[in-house]
Amino acid sequence: MATYAIGDIQGCFAALEKLLGEIGFSRERDRLWLVGDLVNRGPQSLEVLRFVKSLGEAAVTVLGNHDLHLVMLAEGFGRWHEEDTVAQVLEAHDRDELVGWLRGLPLFHHEDEYAMVHAGLLPAWDVERAQDLADELHEALTARDYRELLAHLWGSEPVAWSDRLSGWERARVIVNAMTRMRFCTREGAMEFRSKGPIAAAPPGFMPWFRVPGRRSADHTMICGHWSALGLLLEERLCALDTGCLWGGSLTALRLEDRRVVRVACAG
Repeated sequence: MATYAIGDIQGCFAALEKLLGEIGFSRERDRLWLVGDLVNRGPQSLEVLRFVKSLGEAAVTVLGNHDLHLVMLAEGFGRWHEEDTVAQVLEAHDRDELVGWLRGLPLFHHEDEYAMVHAGLLPAWDVERAQDLADELHEALTARDYRELLAHLWGSEPVAWSDRLSGWERARVIVNAMTRMRFCTREGAMEFRSKGPIAAAPPGFMPWFRVPGRRSADHTMICGHWSALGLLLEERLCALDTGCLWGGSLTALRLEDRRVVRVACAG
């Protein structure tokens, strides 16, 4: 049995099939950890959703910002972007089943020394706190009145966490940190416009994983979301978004020995 963490797929099903062939993946024997953004911008989001859903317990997937964007579009919230390529999902006969399954995925997952999130964790959150907050959002996203949450979820304010936050503001900070954040300050104020390399950090900001004293630093974080980083493997960080969508590669990391397998993507 092996566990493979795989970077952002974003509708690139052909690349995913090729990668799984390269690693010899068996759904009966192995497990996949998928860092989120299963869908959007690539050409085969529908095929990706159907396949990952069919894997059942052989795949652990956390929600990414594009996944949540699809959920919101399906429920009549959010704004359609010119680059969106999820129309096939929204027109599919099984759209409600697929979108409902997607909405029920967690924002965060951890086992032993590893923790997985799409974007990042704020410096004040240790892994246990992050899990509690992710569970809080999961419960809200799967509650009977989940549409009320979706109606208030998107937006970039507040930019920082406080234990005093409640309601929609509290939910927004949790979701934005775990699915959208790249840079933040030492105090945990987030910045959402910058998508470039580390050297292009806005003044006063740094990558969330480089904040001194970050409380989740006792676990090895597995994440995606930041294609400008490329493959970044450090002692306590595995950043796996290698830009498949942009003609880069799709990357799998075997957690047992950190073996890396990459396949080229058409873009």
